[in-house]
Amino acid sequence: MTSQELDVVIVGGGPGGYVAAIRAAQLGLKVVLVEKEHLGGVCLNWGCIPTKSLLRNAEVIGLLAEGKAFGFTLEGFQADYGAAVDRSRKVSQRLVQGVAALMRKNGIQVVDGTGRIAAAGTVEVSGNAGEKLTLKARSIVVATGARARSLPGLQVDGERILTARHALEMRTLPKSAIVVGAGPIGMEFAHVWHTYGAEVTVVEMMSRLLPLEDEEISKEVERAYKKRRLRILTSTRVESVEPGSDAVQVRVRPEAGEVQNLQAEKVLVAIGVQPNSEDLGLEAAGVKLERGWVTVDARMRTSAPGIWAIGDVTGKMPLAHVASAQGLVAAEDIAGAELHPLDYNAMPGCTYCQPQVASFGLSEAKARQQGYQVRVAQFPFRAIGKALALGDYDGFVKLVVEEQSGWLLGAHLVGPEVTELLPELVLAHNAELLPEQIARSVHAHPTLSEALMEAAHGVFGKPIHM
Repeated sequence: MTSQELDVVIVGGGPGGYVAAIRAAQLGLKVVLVEKEHLGGVCLNWGCIPTKSLLRNAEVIGLLAEGKAFGFTLEGFQADYGAAVDRSRKVSQRLVQGVAALMRKNGIQVVDGTGRIAAAGTVEVSGNAGEKLTLKARSIVVATGARARSLPGLQVDGERILTARHALEMRTLPKSAIVVGAGPIGMEFAHVWHTYGAEVTVVEMMSRLLPLEDEEISKEVERAYKKRRLRILTSTRVESVEPGSDAVQVRVRPEAGEVQNLQAEKVLVAIGVQPNSEDLGLEAAGVKLERGWVTVDARMRTSAPGIWAIGDVTGKMPLAHVASAQGLVAAEDIAGAELHPLDYNAMPGCTYCQPQVASFGLSEAKARQQGYQVRVAQFPFRAIGKALALGDYDGFVKLVVEEQSGWLLGAHLVGPEVTELLPELVLAHNAELLPEQIARSVHAHPTLSEALMEAAHGVFGKPIHM
């Protein structure tokens, strides 16, 4: 197929690419989407969605383990980890089918293959069935995402040494596991595996778990993990990993202390991602890269005319919802529609471990480092009736507010279902609402959201229930 009539060719069908395709089609553009593997990308197939399915299973098992508190007992209970993985695959497949239906609904042609920019306005596709295609369009969007990063010199084999994708394909629960990296991916897998009965050790090079979160949030999560008897090694570097026939030997060096030799059945490497920007013809097309990441402006335009880039490959924030938001911006810019530039400081971040973590904006430490005079208010879920009724009341809501203006600089939450509570605070920030307006908005009782209202009252030193 060669076409001279396309408006947009999008290379990559993840949450950035397919959302950009839908919005471009909605704006009247003729769109072709090139995807080499599965619609929905890593997020729907090997990331966000299947992990949340496994986390739901872990949540149910965690509740069953608390049966005595809820007035019931179980005899002969068995948890089938393989069945949980099968359920996660079914959830992913259903969503992927939904994305395919959206492509058809919006008249978007999907080409199965690997795309490469051959010249200005030209994408050559090596089809999965062996065919060669040339697509011509006035605009090209690069949405090829990123992949798991490994440690220097470490060979990930998918058997003993895993990335998250390997872990999601694994139907047998490891008896023991070492998780290298205490970011969201590492913390979520540590929670799931430990809940199912695995012996888990988390190794983190930085001084605390979830090192990008507010320090008090990290401390609360570490307290909860240690209470559940997960082994936590922070300020600890991995020096070597040696797989054997039935175990992996991991040599680690704490910042203060002697070298330790750890052993486990599996090792999960969860230390971040690297861009999928190779072999795309980007540099030859005049696209500027920085350490492999594609440089873009506020309109998602690259340095090369007619080429946009969105999602993880830009290195902005490796989050599915950020990719989707960038996809909307790129599509609207291409169509000449009204633009809504993104405020990355207002982007929500969520970790779905137990307890959950959700945040946006500046932490207390970063706000002070940037010269802000701040007020900080906290309110514990322990004082919220709904949390007590749920039997899940560890954690708190923390607001960071600029002293003079009352401007909400950041919000940091840890506790029950906080990933669902965060959007109210992001909306308040974006709409330039003040804490008083949050406090004066009546929140239904009993709900977890009352913690937001109480924290907002706390900005003025006047929480009601504390």
